[in-house]
Amino acid sequence: MSVPAILVTVLSAVVFMEFFAWWAHKYVMHGWGWAWHRDHHEPHDNKLEKNDLFAVVFGSIVVAMFTIGYFVSDTLWWFAMGITIYGLIYTIIHDGLVHQRYFRWVPKRGYAKRLVQAHKLHHATVGKEGGVSFGFVFARDPAKLKAELRRQREAGTAKLRDSASL
Repeated sequence: MSVPAILVTVLSAVVFMEFFAWWAHKYVMHGWGWAWHRDHHEPHDNKLEKNDLFAVVFGSIVVAMFTIGYFVSDTLWWFAMGITIYGLIYTIIHDGLVHQRYFRWVPKRGYAKRLVQAHKLHHATVGKEGGVSFGFVFARDPAKLKAELRRQREAGTAKLRDSASL
């Protein structure tokens, strides 16, 4: 593959993963996979969560993609590299910045603050129903997310935590 084709493939995979992550988070993790994802939404002192099993499953799929790509398709191999890069971005932003599993830094302004606010609003609901901001890298305006949570609460489709002030 040419360098431009590699860059397009890798970048396409990173962008694709934000859409896939949104879908998987909303419909798998907050759907039939809730048993694994629930502890991510509940307070605990554990270093690991059942939710981390999703990383093991998705990581195993990417290892298979690398292996098949090595023998069959350069495109598949580079697509797997893009997914891996997205996984690193996710780990730094979601686990590191938002949930502070690796480092302590609370952004005071800019897009990093917006990411943290959007994900905290995602955690404002109790249970798997309702909610906002299912993506991990793209974050909508927190004011719009708050308005959506208010609508969900008023419609009875989401129960908010006591500490969630909208």
